[in-house]
Amino acid sequence: MPERTVQEGSSPAVRLVDLRETPLDVAEVMAALGDEESGGLTVFVGRVRNHDHGLDVTGLEYSAHPTALEALRRVCADIAEQYDVHGVAALHRVGRLEIGDVAVVVATTASHRGDAFAASRALIDTLKAEVPIWKHQHFADGTDQWVGTP
Repeated sequence: MPERTVQEGSSPAVRLVDLRETPLDVAEVMAALGDEESGGLTVFVGRVRNHDHGLDVTGLEYSAHPTALEALRRVCADIAEQYDVHGVAALHRVGRLEIGDVAVVVATTASHRGDAFAASRALIDTLKAEVPIWKHQHFADGTDQWVGTP
């Protein structure tokens, strides 16, 4: 199992945060969030789909700014502070991905499901809005598109 990547001094609720070129493992995320006080564990898994805006996607690459991991850690710490959660985890792929590959896994634990659902939704939405990770999509018609670039 890969080493947990967290930042010293971060919230104890932030259990696993990383950017990886290797396939993501949902079981690793769930194991990182294991505890006896959480009644709710909410996991969101984002996968590469075969279409976007009416075009057939054949694959994509994710690129990350050198500050992306620091930004992802900050987002996780903010979610841990803003929501009544016991655990937070977020993994994102970088590099070449094929259709069906797991691109991102975010998860939270809380005493109750409502808190876990709300925190996980905020986590993925904030990650997408604030972490400098860019998607370069390739389409079946030979065109391509960058998504999320400044």
